[in-house]
Amino acid sequence: MGVTEGRLDAAWLRAWCERGGGTVVPATDASHRAADALVDLTPIPSDLTTLYWVLAEVRLPDGRSVHPPATVAALFREHGEIEIPGEEPALVFAATADGHACALSGSGRVWQATSPSVTARFDLLASSLREFLEISG
Repeated sequence: MGVTEGRLDAAWLRAWCERGGGTVVPATDASHRAADALVDLTPIPSDLTTLYWVLAEVRLPDGRSVHPPATVAALFREHGEIEIPGEEPALVFAATADGHACALSGSGRVWQATSPSVTARFDLLASSLREFLEISG
């Protein structure tokens, strides 16, 4: 899959929502402001910005949940960026039902903690946010 094929765009995301990819909360003016504040706080991968332009949060069929942007900002303030050896810094943006953090790195890859702690080791889960949504939903 080429880089652009894995990128998240609003049209693909809306189609994914219509296919029943989970329980979604559409973006609102308040969630847009929270996403803007998150961008002001720390650089975030463009795919996450795209997601937050369309959706405020997502609950996926496999039990993972994409946090609303205000929660991501609070997690960043508390824990900072997630350091994964050999990877660009990552931002916790989601979690499993049992509390394992999911982080999106600057490279666009999605990583999942091996235990319910942001200081745990993170293993590669998906090559992109789009793939994460496809395999989780």
